[in-house]
Amino acid sequence: MDAKDREIINELQGGFPVCEHPYAEAAHRLDLTEDELIERLRALLAQGILSRFGPMYHAERMGGGLTLAAMQIPPADFERVAGQVNAFAEVAHNYARDHALNMWFVLATETRERIDEVLREIEQQTGYRVYNMPKIEEFFIGLRFAV
Repeated sequence: MDAKDREIINELQGGFPVCEHPYAEAAHRLDLTEDELIERLRALLAQGILSRFGPMYHAERMGGGLTLAAMQIPPADFERVAGQVNAFAEVAHNYARDHALNMWFVLATETRERIDEVLREIEQQTGYRVYNMPKIEEFFIGLRFAV
């Protein structure tokens, strides 16, 4: 990752243009061509530096479901299980924690009922229990990770 890749990541965390040509607009702000920006984003995704690039939707406001889930995975099996969990389209992001429950992920589904279905599917596929931790109250915290 070079300085321009860092600039792209830092700039686009603050938002992406909503217009007819959003990549061209974002590229202009970064002193790149549209094609250069798209190629750099593709490379960052291919290298695993970015796990995804796309919009974040508020699933509940759209009639869907959203929950936080956690699992206790032995370290030797963590990568295998992470791959299985991340293969579910409903998994928004997944991260390791230094805790007995060491794998945490956010699940966003098209319907509220689908949450329990996906959690059961993950348990069946991985062989490990999933702890569902639904939201009680929502807070908005602007979070950015400078790279």
